[in-house]
Amino acid sequence: MKKIEAYIKSHKLLDVTMALQKVDGLRGMSVLFARGFGRREVAENQYRKVDDLMDFSEHMKIEIFCNDDLVEELVGVIDKNATTGLRGDGKIYVSDVVSALKIGKGEIG
Repeated sequence: MKKIEAYIKSHKLLDVTMALQKVDGLRGMSVLFARGFGRREVAENQYRKVDDLMDFSEHMKIEIFCNDDLVEELVGVIDKNATTGLRGDGKIYVSDVVSALKIGKGEIG
């Protein structure tokens, strides 16, 4: 099982959500409001100083837990539908899920 975390521009949420709902096997997702900043490389291995950082930018965070066989398709759908072509479109992270427990039922898996 994998966890997909995608940080996308807020105005792209509807496009991404509509496209994800067409993927067979997707059982659900969570969406959270996120604010943050990133450091931008300005030259080879040189980063902007802390006092030059941009203000917090607003993004939406999508969390999806899925079977391994869906990861490539879901990441592709998110990437295709979240892209604006401008700097700061977001990031997608994929990580392994070691364990999950259903609250109240004690079911593991």
